[in-house]
Amino acid sequence: MGATRRVVLGALPAVAAAAGARAASQPFERWLSELRAEARAQGISAATIQGALSGIAPIQRVIELDRRQPEVTLSWAQYRDRVVAEPRIGNGRKAFAENRALLAAVEQRFGVAARTVTAIWGVETNYGATMGGFPVVQALATLAYDGRRSAYFRGELLNALRILDQGHIRKERMLGSWAGAMGQPQFMPGSFLAYAVDFDGDGRRDIWDSRADALGSIGNYLRRAGAWRPGEPWGFEVTLPPRFPIGEADGRTMRPLSSWASAGVRPADGGRMPAGDMPAAIAAPDGAAGQAFVLFPNAQAVRRYNNSTYYVLAVGLLSDRVGG
Repeated sequence: MGATRRVVLGALPAVAAAAGARAASQPFERWLSELRAEARAQGISAATIQGALSGIAPIQRVIELDRRQPEVTLSWAQYRDRVVAEPRIGNGRKAFAENRALLAAVEQRFGVAARTVTAIWGVETNYGATMGGFPVVQALATLAYDGRRSAYFRGELLNALRILDQGHIRKERMLGSWAGAMGQPQFMPGSFLAYAVDFDGDGRRDIWDSRADALGSIGNYLRRAGAWRPGEPWGFEVTLPPRFPIGEADGRTMRPLSSWASAGVRPADGGRMPAGDMPAAIAAPDGAAGQAFVLFPNAQAVRRYNNSTYYVLAVGLLSDRVGG
């Protein structure tokens, strides 16, 4: 479910849509021949191109999922009750305990809290249990050829070929979502090349079958792409005073924490607001009648993984529950 990792599908500009329509107007084999030439010109080996692109065809199910994405609108409370719930919480506590030494090593190297790494792992793929079963190269070729965001998916397809060419994973194991998000962290190929790490030291970056590489890559992503601040919290639930200007509770507008305290914002547990001027935003996604939260810079780092306030809050709350 990540900014540079994640595919955000929506309305296309007319020019981009027209370019996509032109791509799909030629036979797939001719389009694929041009792609092979482009890949070879970019230095990808002939053997990799032959092995990855031979015998493939557009996947009709991928086209259907791309064109018929359901328009489902959930409130924050509904989303929370689906995502921050059992069995994900219990499985997360078990995963956190069973991988304590590995998670501690990831935290030591990247500075990212072990509980946050665990929570992202849980939200993305249920701790590696649901990574998607689509062949990534074929799915990306389908989307690059079919027309919606064809230039973006063509670039990600070439990135996938680079990953294969570098020997990190075999084609038959390169599985993911219908939109090409891969492995236990659900990285798009471009994010894999930028942020995946060989944490177990075997010479490959394997986010599918190496738990060490998968968790280490989440930590590296948050530290490098999200500018994680070691030792700082993500946030906590608060109550808002009467007549609080709810438009300011957008989850992004950062002010000194003392400024929010002066406005009457208080911890939901009845305690005192922490002292200090750490930058903080207020998020109240269900409006004045719903839950509200203070979000610190590390919550914004999580936003770089997936640009959604719901996602940020779900990761934060799940991290609190799985990490004690």
